Amino acid sequence: MNKHKQRSEETRNRLLAAAESCFAQSGFEATGVARICKTAGVSKGAFYHHFSSKDEIFFELLRRWLDGLDHQLTRLRGHGDDIPQSLMSMMDILTNVLQDAEKQMAIYLEFMNRAIRDPLVLKSLLEPFHRYRKYFAEMIHEGIAQGTFHDVDEETAAWMIISTGIGLLIQGLIDPPIEDWDAHIQHTLSILLNGLIKR
Repeated sequence: MNKHKQRSEETRNRLLAAAESCFAQSGFEATGVARICKTAGVSKGAFYHHFSSKDEIFFELLRRWLDGLDHQLTRLRGHGDDIPQSLMSMMDILTNVLQDAEKQMAIYLEFMNRAIRDPLVLKSLLEPFHRYRKYFAEMIHEGIAQGTFHDVDEETAAWMIISTGIGLLIQGLIDPPIEDWDAHIQHTLSILLNGLIKR
């Protein structure tokens, strides 16, 4: 990568980091392009070189967040045919998401807040969540076919897994447990899986 391209990439990343921080602190509506530029230490010209609007940088943050979840789910299937172990690996996903808890929670809630008001944001969020539900339903189907899981409704079980993951995420960010967080997640998911696994 030549120096010009490297500087351009660094500027873009500074703008994204600044926008994430500003949106998390003040919300989307209260944040203007000028504030993002000031926080990033760049000119408005530099902003509009990389992004056409505040909406575009917001959607880029949303896309990167969802791409990160997709990457984590792809890793989750790395356990091969051991479906229960793959589901237990959700612990790694939640732990990674929680590494920067305060900022993550604020920007996550900002995505949710905008989704209520903006059909395009809602569509951007619903598409991957529908994909995740299908993903987990397929895992449950495999577990049933292998004889590992009880014969349960796959869609309902997938919905339960996603709801548990989101619930743990929000609980961990707002009111984290005093004890070891990894152990807390593992124990919670063990209780969930015990209802699915045949003994």
